[in-house]
Amino acid sequence: MSFRDLRNFTEMMRALGYPRLISMENFHTPNFMLVSEVLLWLVKRYEPQTDIPPDVETEQDRVFFIKAVAQFMATKAHIRLNTKKLYQADGYAVKELLKVTSVLYSAMNTKGVERADVSEDDSSKFKFDLGSKIADLKAARQLASEITSKGASLYDLLGKEVELREARTASIARPLEINEAEKMMKIAIDCVLEQVQKTKDMLNNVALDEANLEAKIEKRKLELERSQKRLQTLQSVRPAFMDEYEKIEEQLQKQYSSYLEKFRNLTYMEQLVDDYRKTEQEMFEETANMLRLMQNRLKEEEQHLLKSGTDKDDSDIEIQEDEGSDSEVEDRQIMKQRTTTETLLQGRAGTRIVGTMQGEDTEEDEDSGDSEIDLDEDEDDEEDDIEDNSMEISPSKSGHRARKPEPLEESDNDF
Repeated sequence: MSFRDLRNFTEMMRALGYPRLISMENFHTPNFMLVSEVLLWLVKRYEPQTDIPPDVETEQDRVFFIKAVAQFMATKAHIRLNTKKLYQADGYAVKELLKVTSVLYSAMNTKGVERADVSEDDSSKFKFDLGSKIADLKAARQLASEITSKGASLYDLLGKEVELREARTASIARPLEINEAEKMMKIAIDCVLEQVQKTKDMLNNVALDEANLEAKIEKRKLELERSQKRLQTLQSVRPAFMDEYEKIEEQLQKQYSSYLEKFRNLTYMEQLVDDYRKTEQEMFEETANMLRLMQNRLKEEEQHLLKSGTDKDDSDIEIQEDEGSDSEVEDRQIMKQRTTTETLLQGRAGTRIVGTMQGEDTEEDEDSGDSEIDLDEDEDDEEDDIEDNSMEISPSKSGHRARKPEPLEESDNDF
């Protein structure tokens, strides 16, 4: 006995609906009353109408009970049980009981599966389409009518069996006469000869049919040859409109080739136009970027010039206050003013540089009596010109060319 067998036995009995709880401890010691009760319940479950005596009080009754159960299982269920192990009523008897319970348990499981299949079939019947099985339905009705007619005729023939049996026995018991047998043989021979003659006539007719078919085949062959000759003549004749058709076809071919060439050129030109537009757009964007950069640079230079202009105004005021200074200091101031005007004119990229045609100042000119008065006037004029030029250069007109500054006429006359 193994623990697995005992566990399977208890679970199967519980699933089969045994009314008593079977513990695993019940079979550690011999328990014949429990074994007999289980065997009787299994036999009743297998076939409820069996009559096996349940008396197991004496030893003879127990032996008779075990033999009856083993004989019943061998004849009805084809299960071979070991009577000695059953009589022991311990763990070895569980193996024998497990043979019967496993059969009943498997039958119960298959029955449950069949019920599930039947329920699925019932549900699928409602979804069945009778439109596709109309022919089968008609055939089934015809077969049912034939079965009923055949059954009725068979029933009638079986009802006549009593009379036919007597006639059959009488004909068999009657002795056979040679004259009648000869007559029947002659009749059979005549029938066979008639059939042979019919077959010969059919063979002769087959020969005639073959001749007729051959004549028809020859006739069809002649018709075929005639039609082929006619076809050849029709093919050899050239239609009247064929020349015009060929000319039009050649013109169409030329037109098609010219169309292809023009279409190819058109696509090529469109591609070139697209490329040109792309390059033009790129150049426009580059110029716009350059103008933006130049505008920013001009703004910065203008701010720088404004700052430098204020510083120069202060320096000019100091020069006017110090009129009695040396001539060297005055020369330096004049040079600074000229450099500022040149930087103002060179502030924008690409503009023209404008200057004077004068040479450098000499010491003889500086020694003149009116030099100090002329320098004061020149300094005032140059400051005015610088302010005018700074006001003319504005960031809003950075894209246009800078105005050409006016020549310094007063400074030329003075020097």
